[in-house]
Amino acid sequence: MKKIKIPNEIAYVLATVILAVAVCFATACDFGVSMVVAPAYILSIKFPVLTFGQWEYVTQAILFVIFCIMMKRIHWSYLSSFFTCLFYGGVLDLFRLIPLFNPSVTIPGSMNIYLRILYFVLGMVLCSFSIALFNKTYIFPQVVDTFPRGAAKRFNCQFAIPKYIFDASYLVIALVLSLIFFHGVEGIGWGTVVLVVLNGFIISLFIKMLDKCFEFPPLLKKFSTHFEL
Repeated sequence: MKKIKIPNEIAYVLATVILAVAVCFATACDFGVSMVVAPAYILSIKFPVLTFGQWEYVTQAILFVIFCIMMKRIHWSYLSSFFTCLFYGGVLDLFRLIPLFNPSVTIPGSMNIYLRILYFVLGMVLCSFSIALFNKTYIFPQVVDTFPRGAAKRFNCQFAIPKYIFDASYLVIALVLSLIFFHGVEGIGWGTVVLVVLNGFIISLFIKMLDKCFEFPPLLKKFSTHFEL
């Protein structure tokens, strides 16, 4: 079967937009968000002077500095991971202006339980698909996704090890912030656990589907060769 060709850069834009929509669905259903977005989400609830997307800028900017220290260098291509964060955060805030996703219009978790479950499933599937798409692009994904990749290369270990440590660390940070600011658990729920358990499996299915049906050649071929950790 002849594969459908989609420009790599278009796949990158689609992945970023789809991820923002997925997070909007996750926050709307209020079953718990992914641990890697939980700290920014909790901070946006406690300190609404900045939007959810803007808190992503702050948290991932700090993480970017730590990433460069870990890698012992600053390469211009690394900045693309923070640019992805800026792009994602802007799209996220735009979608959260829609009444359905706007917490000041529709209180998270206030919908019918069946609608909430539908939103959760949509969010999980879209999130997994976006990550699968990011795996096909040469432009670095957000810092939260690039960090464990860089750690695996820096310390010459399997990706699963730094990924597990990173996710566990973000979960602890989210829980600590939640307990400090709300004296309880906020933003983390059973949905977070389901995402941890099923995301990897669903992502692998989407990657196989993409490999079977699509090709993602870069439009900027020379530019694409500079993106290496």
